[in-house]
Amino acid sequence: MKKINSAGKKIPGIFYIVLLSIAGALIVLLAIGTIIGLARSRGGEPLLRFGGSTRTEQSSSQTDDIRVFSGLGRLRVPLVNSSTLLLSIAFPYSAGDVSFTEELAAKIGDFRAIASDYFSALPEESIIQIDEETAKQEILRRFNSGLRLGRISVLYFSDLMVISPEAPSQQP
Repeated sequence: MKKINSAGKKIPGIFYIVLLSIAGALIVLLAIGTIIGLARSRGGEPLLRFGGSTRTEQSSSQTDDIRVFSGLGRLRVPLVNSSTLLLSIAFPYSAGDVSFTEELAAKIGDFRAIASDYFSALPEESIIQIDEETAKQEILRRFNSGLRLGRISVLYFSDLMVISPEAPSQQP
């Protein structure tokens, strides 16, 4: 003869009714949301808005998001007279233009080479008195000639300094 253990507790029937009610309510809400989503036009405004900004404010803030591209780092350019030029180049760009931002990131090596080539080709007499505006305009022209998806409008130089090699010290 089999003995049945009746010590285990059974879940009351009310628990199943509550679970079925919750599942039913979720199914009804999903069905209503689907019907409303299908009935609305694609460009319509949202029914509920959480947060403060509207769609036009968000899109205009993305286009007005101007940042400074300083990904070239500090350049160390060997010059004709055995001096070294230290230079950092930066420029503003629109962060909302994703394709142009990606092009800028892909061209970092080219930009570094363009700037290094320009300064290393300067004649020795113009190294001491570098005309910063002329250099900016020429480098800007060269940068923009390699860009396809946008243009750089202005360049900023920082850390522009020429370091001359030290003369060997003579001790008596």
